[in-house]
Amino acid sequence: MKTETANKTQNVTEKTERITGSEAIIRCLIAEGVDILYGYPGGAIMPVYDELYKFKDQISHILTRHEQGAAHAAQGYARISGKVGVAMATSGPGATNLVTGIADAQIDSTPLVCITGQVASHLLGSDAFQETDIVGISTPVTKWNCQVTKASEIPEVLAKAFYIAKSGRPGPVLVDITKDAQFGELDFKYEKCKGVRSYKPVPDTDLEAVSKAAELINNAKKPFIVWGQGIILGQAEEQLKAVIEKAGIPSAWTILGASAIPTSHPLNVGMVGMHGNYAPNMMTNECDVLIAIGMRFDDRVTGNLSTYAKQAKIVHFEIDPAEVDKNVKTDVAVLGDAKSSLSALLPLLNENTHTEWHQKFKDLYAIEFEKVINDDINPTKEGLTMGEVLKQINIESKGNAAIVSDVGQHQMIACRYSEFNITKSNITSGGLGTMGFALPAAIGAKMAAPDREVVAIIGDGGYQMTIQELGTIFQNKVPVKIVVLNNEFLGMVRQWQQLFFDKRYASTEMTNPDFVTIAKGYYIEGKRVTKREELAAAVKEMIASKDAYFLEVCVEKEDNVFPMIPSGASVSDIRLS
Repeated sequence: MKTETANKTQNVTEKTERITGSEAIIRCLIAEGVDILYGYPGGAIMPVYDELYKFKDQISHILTRHEQGAAHAAQGYARISGKVGVAMATSGPGATNLVTGIADAQIDSTPLVCITGQVASHLLGSDAFQETDIVGISTPVTKWNCQVTKASEIPEVLAKAFYIAKSGRPGPVLVDITKDAQFGELDFKYEKCKGVRSYKPVPDTDLEAVSKAAELINNAKKPFIVWGQGIILGQAEEQLKAVIEKAGIPSAWTILGASAIPTSHPLNVGMVGMHGNYAPNMMTNECDVLIAIGMRFDDRVTGNLSTYAKQAKIVHFEIDPAEVDKNVKTDVAVLGDAKSSLSALLPLLNENTHTEWHQKFKDLYAIEFEKVINDDINPTKEGLTMGEVLKQINIESKGNAAIVSDVGQHQMIACRYSEFNITKSNITSGGLGTMGFALPAAIGAKMAAPDREVVAIIGDGGYQMTIQELGTIFQNKVPVKIVVLNNEFLGMVRQWQQLFFDKRYASTEMTNPDFVTIAKGYYIEGKRVTKREELAAAVKEMIASKDAYFLEVCVEKEDNVFPMIPSGASVSDIRLS
């Protein structure tokens, strides 16, 4: 039985060979350019792992310590590389442990292909050992999924899986493969998928709609752009920058859109949303034309929809027709790829500066700086703040690090205060808000971009949800930097309890272990900082380290993250304290 692999530069294998289904799976991955996959073996996927062992010089498998860690690591890999991330698990609990990461990838438009083993086809539906209907379970949280019961189906299904995962608006795909399909034989030939009937991933750019959008923008006195991750996924950073600069439009970003344009750009006015910046939130209800690009009007961005930008004409640039008019009714919808649409828009725009309008953003930023930002990054109180930790990381990384944040107060602080000079630098769980995301996602990010500094910013709560992935870091010598901002609380929940539940801190205070000792148990160097005078040297040492490094910073227990838009309130009701 031959084991020649497909030429990576070609779409079709050079010859047909008789091989097993499990070998075909590995051949398909190699043909798709997969160099790393994350997973955890088990009985129903064991034939594939056996073949993987034979191809270990061509494709690396990273053994995570939990299948959820495999999914998140594949997400981190995909988010920083722009490639499809791959995760693999066995049937039953192995497959169900992937679901959180799959759901996270679905709502954040991350391209994943997840391969799960399944019991033999004659056992399907019999409640066999470690059998679950993972296709049924994952249907609501995948872009597409499929169960394979015959070896001959494997090449076509996997080719389709990779095409669907990465095309148009990306997303996760799950392929469930029965054990008999893995053992069965087929005449192997691999051809990359170039299209699927009735599936059009990228709508044709509507030039008439682009023209209408340009007319609205050119006539606007107070235009405002909000961009999202669609800019990054569509590789449209330069086109967005050109549009903003030519038309002189103040522009803000959603959490997942952060880093598409450098933080320091003079027309970058900050983050919108529940814990976003004061000016862009307030000016949403002052602008006369709101231009949304590659964002989906998430509820954390819009607040109360009945009061959201009612005075403005809405222009929505969007690749997914399902998102248009779903939450916010548009005046002009421009369907299509962000790069193509913005390229068509640019020559139609008039040059402008909107100096007086932009000054209003500057004035509101000055208010926020005085009442919030300065106290966060230049505190005078005794206890350490999360903001000053991020400031120190910016100093040492010079704004070039990829920041991978978990979910909670530290996430909002990391997104607000990180300096981003390079695109694809803010990797976080946006729509699903998955605690435990950051540590494994940072592993995947660092492996995808070994020349970049990757810093995970995590709270003491989320850290303990996937802390076992320190073993993956140690075994694979992944030089990721881990910062735990420890306030001994589930901080964001505690903040809500303080503000809206009369300080009834029900089940949010945490008694934590010795995190540094745990890190050292995994042979990872670590340090604990409790005083301000220790912080700068500790961060400097961490960034300078060539190996993995763990830094615990003990911050104020009851600090809150402001500004804040209360749940269900208008963006204009944003609170500074």
